[in-house]
Amino acid sequence: MPEIPLVPVHWRFPAHPASVRRARHAVAESLPHVLRPHLGDDLGLLTSELVTNAIRHGACREDEDLIELVLWPADGHYWLAVSDPGTGKPALAHPDTDSENGRGLLLVDRLAAAWTVRPRPTRGTSVVAGLSFRQGG
Repeated sequence: MPEIPLVPVHWRFPAHPASVRRARHAVAESLPHVLRPHLGDDLGLLTSELVTNAIRHGACREDEDLIELVLWPADGHYWLAVSDPGTGKPALAHPDTDSENGRGLLLVDRLAAAWTVRPRPTRGTSVVAGLSFRQGG
């Protein structure tokens, strides 16, 4: 009999800056306790960066748009997908030393074992990033 995978965890948050902290907390709390010391900080940073980008660049109406997150383990990774209603395609920037913005995806690129941008089937864009973990903790 095949092993039954865990059901992905799914959240929706308003496209509001206060949602960044709420999303980071929700994702951290959903990790198994044994993995929190290994993945907690990096997964929190990935969550913060991706949710912030989704709010800033993908949401149009703060009062109406939602940012969606899905977290699931598969193939030795914890995968986080952050989706927004925008149609733009996030891309790595290379800001100069005086720039105050533009480093979020550089952090994602550095932390994640793999990441990609995918259009959603109905409306919007998802950024999916994975952090590797050791089986059994």
